[in-house]
Amino acid sequence: MGFDQARVNRIFLPETYAEGVPYDLFRELRAESPVCWVEEPAVGDWPGGTGYWAVLRHADVKHVLRSPELFSSNLGATQIRDPDAPADLEFVRAMMLNQDPPDHSRLRRIVAAAFTPRALAELSEAIGNRVRELIDAVRPAGAADLARLAADLPVWTLARVMGVPEQDRQLLLDWANRVIGYQDADYARSSTADPSNLTDLGRAALAHRPTTWTTADGRPVNPRSRAALADMYAYAHALARRPAPGGVLARTLRAGLTVEEFETMFFLFAVAGNETVRNGVPGALLTLLAHRDQYELLRVKPELTDSAVEEALRFWPPVVHIRRTASRDLELGGRSIRRGEKVVVYHAAANRDETVFPEPDRFDITRSPNDHVSFGYGPHFCLGAQLARLQMRFALRHLVDSLPGLQLDPERPPQRLVSNFQNGLKSLPVRWESKG
Repeated sequence: MGFDQARVNRIFLPETYAEGVPYDLFRELRAESPVCWVEEPAVGDWPGGTGYWAVLRHADVKHVLRSPELFSSNLGATQIRDPDAPADLEFVRAMMLNQDPPDHSRLRRIVAAAFTPRALAELSEAIGNRVRELIDAVRPAGAADLARLAADLPVWTLARVMGVPEQDRQLLLDWANRVIGYQDADYARSSTADPSNLTDLGRAALAHRPTTWTTADGRPVNPRSRAALADMYAYAHALARRPAPGGVLARTLRAGLTVEEFETMFFLFAVAGNETVRNGVPGALLTLLAHRDQYELLRVKPELTDSAVEEALRFWPPVVHIRRTASRDLELGGRSIRRGEKVVVYHAAANRDETVFPEPDRFDITRSPNDHVSFGYGPHFCLGAQLARLQMRFALRHLVDSLPGLQLDPERPPQRLVSNFQNGLKSLPVRWESKG
């Protein structure tokens, strides 16, 4: 078949994903070149990068993710874009997401207690009640933006887990927008928190928010850098200094983390813990509404909710890819990869691998088995996967049960997030039958 480099590079460009995940291109590449070289062309003000190997086949993705001795999370961190300076790389390496065993295992054990079956059971009733509150608030209107509605749920849940006061929840949303949505003009400078509604801690943190988003030489400030998130880290330290801080924050303080480990752990909960549900719930609902037979099947068979969540995660993976770095010269998928080169696994491509999933482009809420990799695989399998599933189950079940005649708004199409990393929706306007 043959692919010119510009066509392959489309899987990197954020503008590609504004129209949707390029599943057709993934399928073609998987058939001809399942491990292929992708350049990193400049995007707007962001400079080009060194390029990377894209991994598109399910078996290869799993191999990379379960082999930290070959494909390191720590050498270059886990984003395609390299940190701007050695000091930035050193800082992000302290994050659990960016570490390899045994350091990764040590940090994971510290916070694992927040996600035990007992801890989730204690959260379950509260999450169910919160979902009902959100739906009850909009039900009389007969219309709403479900993406905005869904964005509240993980922020509310994480604030509870982290011990963040209710008044400061909007800060969590702003930080997530700035980090995850930096490629999208609507989110890159997110500042929606009203200072008058914040606690004293929240208002004090705003004083540390960057006033400029370019460096002295005119380059954009990396949104994941310590400088760009100075307000978030100031807030984390202030919250930790409160008498008897609660939630997972207290657990990390007792564990004696370094300053960098503490700050990046807060980042991980505040940002990474937010986006799976925030993207997953609207994505699942849009997929169900676009496949009306499956929506109706779920409506009459609520026992399929767990299976529907898994198929929605496969069909609409909240995270498109994650990076590793080769720790030695090796071969993968017939390609020779040199030590230090970037290796980027595409969950979205692996989830449509026809050798694993019969009729992979068919949305089927009865699909079993369903070996999707939307939560990763191996030692970095998402620690919050069960919490995310719990929130998605409640959200889908109550949306389907509580809003009769639910449908997409024909006058306002959904609006996708411009991002090559997050598979998200900025808006999902829907309507339903309102009885006033």
